[in-house]
Amino acid sequence: MSTDIFFYLFAAITAGSALAVVLCKNTVAAALSLLVSLVGVAALFILLDAFLLAALMVFVYAGAVVALFLFIVMLIDTYGGTRKPFKKGTIVASGFALALLVTGLATLAQRGALATPEFAGNAAPLVPVGASLRAYGEQLFTTYLLPVQIVGFLLLIAMLGVIVLSKKFEGLEDVK
Repeated sequence: MSTDIFFYLFAAITAGSALAVVLCKNTVAAALSLLVSLVGVAALFILLDAFLLAALMVFVYAGAVVALFLFIVMLIDTYGGTRKPFKKGTIVASGFALALLVTGLATLAQRGALATPEFAGNAAPLVPVGASLRAYGEQLFTTYLLPVQIVGFLLLIAMLGVIVLSKKFEGLEDVK
């Protein structure tokens, strides 16, 4: 029973702060809301007994990525301006996405639960991948090696983009 209370508490914190990320006009406040959201997800991982994933979430995402976002925001020194009106295609796509979300939530509410596969009585119980460090490492460096490398490469490209954007070019008045 107490686990349910903690789950609902951390889920509400995560969802509320994720909503704040999208709705905040101040970029520093949005980055700090992202930090709270990521810590909430780490707390949900702890409830699932996936301690390694929780630690990685806090160290990598909440620590490094949010610090990088804050550094970028403060370095670029952006100011909010007037917003452009949404285009018709954006409104149609948003309406379609909302319809899909409502349909999925209605289907989930109607069924009452997600479908779980049925196992034979003699099948060995499944060990969660995040609960065992060895199983997690084997999955990470065999099955998911390519996606991890792609994400690392994308982060490198983003870092190089920040360096190029933050560089002050002098003597380029003739280019403008």
